[in-house]
Amino acid sequence: MPQSYHQLFDNNVKWVDQMNQEDPDFFHRLANGQSPNFLWIGCADSRVPANQITGTAPGDVFVHRNIANMVIHTDMSMLSVLDYSVNVLGVKHIIVCGHYGCGGVNAAMGNKSVGLIDNWLRHIKDVYRLHREELDAIEDMTARSNRFVELNVIEQSLDLCKTSIVQNAWKQGQFLEIHGIVYDVANGLLKDLNVPTSSTKDMEQVYILDPKGAA
Repeated sequence: MPQSYHQLFDNNVKWVDQMNQEDPDFFHRLANGQSPNFLWIGCADSRVPANQITGTAPGDVFVHRNIANMVIHTDMSMLSVLDYSVNVLGVKHIIVCGHYGCGGVNAAMGNKSVGLIDNWLRHIKDVYRLHREELDAIEDMTARSNRFVELNVIEQSLDLCKTSIVQNAWKQGQFLEIHGIVYDVANGLLKDLNVPTSSTKDMEQVYILDPKGAA
């Protein structure tokens, strides 16, 4: 584990040497562009690196990360990443990945003010409000937190389906699937929440956008 800023550069040189030994053409291919099949919307938590936990290489996964892997329709950073990955890179799968023990989710379960992030946490609290009956029935706080993490991933996956970017891609016949998964930091394993979505057919009518813009 790097202990100093300068060690990052030492580690970089070692990594470059290793990659060149294993595949002399590796960096040449990367320099020619990217064509990832996956967009990963994950938590900014330092323990959840997308490529490392999925065994993928640089160039395989386009990544956006924020506190508690949120899909917020006014977040221009997330929307820009989503638009670029879908309409320019042509990704085929969008993955929302949460993780057990998420600090953002745990903070949203309480009422303590922690600063500017309170405004971000409010969106996570909305998920709690939607599922309050189920969550409040779970007495063990760790189990409640874990379920909250799962429900948050499911809701963010559904929110992806509500974006004009995803719906327009489906209407144009583009293959695009939405997935929700959770990473268990304690054992390193990913859990598929089985929420793959590739159309608006199961979506509430109010969220389905009219491509003609009719009122």
